[in-house]
Amino acid sequence: MNLIELLQGHLDQNLIGQLTNHIGADSPAQTEAAATGIISTLMAQLSKNAATPEGANSLVNALDRDHDGSILNDISGYLMGDKQTNNSSTLDGAGILGHILGGNQSNVAAMLGKMTGLDQSQIGKLMISLAPMVLAAIGKTKNQQGLDSTNIGDLLSGTVKSQVNEHQEMDLLHRFLDADGDGSVMDDLANIGMKLFSRK
Repeated sequence: MNLIELLQGHLDQNLIGQLTNHIGADSPAQTEAAATGIISTLMAQLSKNAATPEGANSLVNALDRDHDGSILNDISGYLMGDKQTNNSSTLDGAGILGHILGGNQSNVAAMLGKMTGLDQSQIGKLMISLAPMVLAAIGKTKNQQGLDSTNIGDLLSGTVKSQVNEHQEMDLLHRFLDADGDGSVMDDLANIGMKLFSRK
């Protein structure tokens, strides 16, 4: 299963419009491109994190504790703050980003800002909004397929490999993340531009 495609299926035009207003973007096309870039980046980093037994165990524990995927039943309501969960950690986008990206958040925001034309604060707000959605998709799929720490990494790596085969910007994202955010491929990514992150 390609988790990125699953998530893109939830990003309908209504939700993209709401997110565009939320972050103050000029156009839905910018928001959509940035959202796809954020989801791809978080998936790539989660795949990297889950490649070790410790990382896989940590992810599975977080999914079991906080992310069963139920927010996908009304993703617009949850992401836009109209609905809340009993577990505040489920929607704690800032906390989720801290666990996934650590100190690399600002570099990722700068990279995606260059690619889409949004400023870093807009990218940051969008990252906070979408991070719970990413873990919800992984948690839902984990529960449906009965996955555990021994095979959750396969789900993530399969998703990332599928995207790399189809989109060259995913290979650059891998290089960016593997370089620990030193910015060495940011110019390459910026030159590719947002068109490759669009679904057109």
